[in-house]
Amino acid sequence: MSSTSAECPRDGHGRLVVSSQADATRIAHDPERFSNAVSRHLQIPNGLDGAEHARATRLLAPFFHPPALDELEPRLAQIAGTLVGTLGARPFDAVADLGVLYAVRAQSAWLGWGGVLEDDLVEWVGEHRAAGRSGNPHAAAGAAARFDDIIRVLIAERRGRKLHDLTGLLMSLRWDDGRRISDDEVVSVLRNWTGGDLSSLALCVAAVVHWVATHPGHRVHLAAADDAAMDAAIDEILRLDDPFVSSRRRATADAEVSGCPVQAGETIVLDWRAANRDPEAFADPDAFDPVGHAARNLVYGTGVHACPGRGLATRELRVLLRAVLAAGEIDLAGPVVREEPPLAGFRALPVRVFARG
Repeated sequence: MSSTSAECPRDGHGRLVVSSQADATRIAHDPERFSNAVSRHLQIPNGLDGAEHARATRLLAPFFHPPALDELEPRLAQIAGTLVGTLGARPFDAVADLGVLYAVRAQSAWLGWGGVLEDDLVEWVGEHRAAGRSGNPHAAAGAAARFDDIIRVLIAERRGRKLHDLTGLLMSLRWDDGRRISDDEVVSVLRNWTGGDLSSLALCVAAVVHWVATHPGHRVHLAAADDAAMDAAIDEILRLDDPFVSSRRRATADAEVSGCPVQAGETIVLDWRAANRDPEAFADPDAFDPVGHAARNLVYGTGVHACPGRGLATRELRVLLRAVLAAGEIDLAGPVVREEPPLAGFRALPVRVFARG
């Protein structure tokens, strides 16, 4: 028997919201019935399904292979150490002064952009977040168009000068039928890799810094943790305060979700924040248990459409957290301002890092 409308929560757009960890997982693992192709824009790879998605994933996977990230890590450590050292003991905003700047510099290092776009990208992150707060689709479209313009300038530059950085390598790829990747496809990939990740990584930085600042008893064992333990701790911190709000799926046939009827073509929302704190999946959702909660952690999604950049993002966060912990103690330095729905995370997080006495 189907649930009543009161038990079938819908958002302001009339879309069914799925909050159960079990149901969100089941849907994410059933791309044939719940498609990821929900945007009117080209999204490579995660806006594709089936064979197209598998083909794009194979093409792009080498960019995220651990050996490639191993080569990047010393540069990330240099960026993190310099940034944390520059901030010094004065109060700073862990979102704008640390998270955004680190995200922009880390992604620019990975993609071979250097520092020439730093100001533009920092400004764009602010515009992107403001558009999200406003709920205005025209503002969101404007921010997306501006990012695409930035990327197209980069592509044109590399076409003219044949720069052999990671972006230039991406532009030289060929699909398995021999066709060279198009400019529109390159823009889509870089939008997926960078446009979303800049804002998301900044929010993850703030979430991790806030947790460490408010849980001083964990600092010693985190500082001594090996890479695997540190990565597991970061995943668990993000589960506890997930900055990734939700993602969408489109039903390809009539279905029933959480006891609620869904018609073919209807879009549903997977509420990752709620799913990551579902008491049916986590006996104590507030407990910090990196090992015990790992199998059900949905911070990066699950299934074939899980975030392909998880390894890169985790490494970026690990490197920065090590730099912060090595710098000394970290405390809150003023009122904390959280984002309000439909966003998550922190709008302002004043902290200070100071040498141990």
